[in-house]
Amino acid sequence: MSSLGRVLIIAGSDSGGGAGIQADIKTVTALGGYAATAVSAVTVQNTLGVSAVYPIPAEVVEAQARAVLDDIGADAIKTGMLGSKTVVEAVARILASASGVPAVIDPVMVAKGGASLLDAEAIAAVRALLIPASSLLTPNAPEAEVLTGLTVCAADDLRRAGEALLTAGAKAVLMKGGHVPGARVIDVLMTAEGETVFEAERVDTRHTHGTGCTLASACAAGLAQGLTLTEAVARGWAYVQEALARAPGFGAGAGPLDHAWPLRGRI
Repeated sequence: MSSLGRVLIIAGSDSGGGAGIQADIKTVTALGGYAATAVSAVTVQNTLGVSAVYPIPAEVVEAQARAVLDDIGADAIKTGMLGSKTVVEAVARILASASGVPAVIDPVMVAKGGASLLDAEAIAAVRALLIPASSLLTPNAPEAEVLTGLTVCAADDLRRAGEALLTAGAKAVLMKGGHVPGARVIDVLMTAEGETVFEAERVDTRHTHGTGCTLASACAAGLAQGLTLTEAVARGWAYVQEALARAPGFGAGAGPLDHAWPLRGRI
């Protein structure tokens, strides 16, 4: 079973299915992996925004994760929305107990519609506990600004923030440039050894809900399946670009991607 690539996902549920646990499961499955989950929160949301968040107690989040690890195991761990300091601390304990399993940390802070998903104490805990534990950190520009205190509004700013996050302890950082203005989207994968740039023409669509969750989970699936970091990110990046281009157009707001596109030729 481990050859599939087992990914333990610790994140919140999105009732609209475009982001969060739902997007994570779809992504890992579409890329041929096996997804297991520990749900950190239940959100009430659709393409128009988040109307309520119901946190799961930290001890329950930790118990879910340990149940998976104790039986099924994991070849990679991916985190998304965590919501509170106590959940961040629980995740840090899980990562410490799963030594050797690569951790992809997506520091989810704000929903696409603007709702806050991480409080100030939790952000401080992410800086102190999860950045140093990350095999790959995947912040967008606003998240990088919060984590580093730097302004991120151009490609060079992405690099400066990435360097600061590497200094803070991340083993690798994928600086996502979707929020940086321009006709082309530029993401930069940074490690102590150098950088790899991923660049494409910006897809003109409002259907971008869950792109960050999807990309992080795609990277985690690749790592779980034994790809190198650069290979995992490159495959994940290409997968997301195609999922954006094929977005089904659901909802009146920021709609979901087409997560299942790789499966259509196999069914």
